[in-house]
Amino acid sequence: MAPAFPEGLLVKMKVLLLKDAKADDSGQDPYIQELGSCGFEATLIPVLSFEFLSLQSFSEKLSCPEVYGGLIFTSPRAVEAMELCLERDHKVEVWEKSLKEKWRVKPAYVVGQATASLVRRIGLATEGEECGNGEKLAEYICSREKLTTLPLLFPCGTLKGEALPRMLRQKGVPLESITVYQKVQHPGIQDSLKSYFSSQGIPASVTFFSPSGLTHGLGYIQELSGDSFDQIKFAAIGPTTARAMVSAGIPVSCTAERPCPHDLAAGLQKALRPESPSHSRVV
Repeated sequence: MAPAFPEGLLVKMKVLLLKDAKADDSGQDPYIQELGSCGFEATLIPVLSFEFLSLQSFSEKLSCPEVYGGLIFTSPRAVEAMELCLERDHKVEVWEKSLKEKWRVKPAYVVGQATASLVRRIGLATEGEECGNGEKLAEYICSREKLTTLPLLFPCGTLKGEALPRMLRQKGVPLESITVYQKVQHPGIQDSLKSYFSSQGIPASVTFFSPSGLTHGLGYIQELSGDSFDQIKFAAIGPTTARAMVSAGIPVSCTAERPCPHDLAAGLQKALRPESPSHSRVV
């Protein structure tokens, strides 16, 4: 495939993603890989750390698949909480021998490919991964779920969006939520951002991946960018984050249609290089 720009003329724009790195099968974070192929020099800086909660209670619920109609995962952290339950309570063998098959016959609804891949890794079949956010997943679930008395088990964070529970409740789909993690500020965020701005300068774009990431990262970005703050184009990984940015008075230059590397790269192409076809890639 031809380069997006003639060789030698391509200036790699620096883009900052406020998220932690996740290596794929190639050993590289898929956002770094995708954005790099589109001519961006992407850097990841984690804004948040996570603390897991109520794992004992969650473990007990996972031991009773007959009580539930299925599972809902809207974030990778919820899947990690499930993995921790199995490891801490020495249930991996029980999971492999019996529990997994009992859960496999029930739907495991997920948001996004990253979450779906983790759910499949623990042996469950996924549904709804093409849904880009909780609202779309709720619509999908409502179209699939028949009237049942068994609730869907929804492990979530302390700051879960209310759209999905509200929409399921309105459609009469029973839901049992359990809070299994909370987000806290990453201890190294300030030093990491200072190091980035001092060595790389002002990025062309900054992408926020959650309202919590906005809460904990925005102040540092404003402080470190100073008078150049207005030069930065800000992107959101999804509509919930975009709404939080608007509420904070931050102009949103693009919102990824789905929370995945391809859609974020396409959005940044349009926002930062409007004259360039969004599908052009650097090879």
